[in-house]
Amino acid sequence: MDRRLRIEGLTKRYGERTALSDMTFDVRAGELFGFVGSNGAGKTTTMRIVLGVLSADGGRVWFDDEPVTLETRRRIGYMPEERGLYPKMKVGEQLVYLARLHGMSASAARRSVQTWTDRLGVAARRDDEVQKLSLGNQQRVQLAAALVHDPAILVLDEPFSGLDPVAVDVMSQVLREKAAEGVPVVFSSHQLDLVERLCDRIGIVRDGRMVACGTVGELQRGSSVRLVVHAPAAPTGWADRLPGVTVLRHADGRTELELAGHVDDQEVLRAALASGPVHEFARRRQSLTELFRHVVTTEEVAA
Repeated sequence: MDRRLRIEGLTKRYGERTALSDMTFDVRAGELFGFVGSNGAGKTTTMRIVLGVLSADGGRVWFDDEPVTLETRRRIGYMPEERGLYPKMKVGEQLVYLARLHGMSASAARRSVQTWTDRLGVAARRDDEVQKLSLGNQQRVQLAAALVHDPAILVLDEPFSGLDPVAVDVMSQVLREKAAEGVPVVFSSHQLDLVERLCDRIGIVRDGRMVACGTVGELQRGSSVRLVVHAPAAPTGWADRLPGVTVLRHADGRTELELAGHVDDQEVLRAALASGPVHEFARRRQSLTELFRHVVTTEEVAA
């Protein structure tokens, strides 16, 4: 069986506005997939269509080589960006209720609630109303609600929002463990350093379209080369006139450069050595934040 979650050609319009245009990607079994884009790019709309909360104007969603049905959606663990819990209901009662809705027996639901509230650090709050919890603890309970029924797929919208560093570490470990069990995990986040650290692959969305998708290494291949040169004796502006070279920043003898594809970095090294000793000469990998800016800016120019 192909235990991928596949999104194929989703389109969604609201009158004159196109929210999704041929949105296509897959999330493989055991994979952490980061779904990133600016506000309004189409991430939440895509997730809601996967869940069946919204209907698509075109396209399909597949899992296990079959179209997603109501029965499939009962096996999805979903965490919305907005708080989706009953504020006046006690934490434990609410999680048991949600597990039962997904088909668990009462005893299995109670055992699962105990497991996940212990694991996520909210066991002491099981008898508290959700509205009495801090925002961070509400977020932990929201994740417990997505996990309590032992889902086959995880779809999480901004799961790390509002969490302190300890809670981020706990949630990251939980997501890694679910992926290790073979669960496809897709989550959106504006915390791109976290996405870069956690995810096997990343999809960048703009204006309802997937504009780049792959591992960080794959996304980097089409980007320009960055160099860091530490030449303490070099005068300010030593690299300004090198063809195909853009100076990004210069401070304390350290210069960061961006090279066009045709530029030989050895020419840059010779220019730096002409002014004195070079203590560092290294290529620097672009971060996901820089890649994101590059992809989105390029797409905006192309549009």
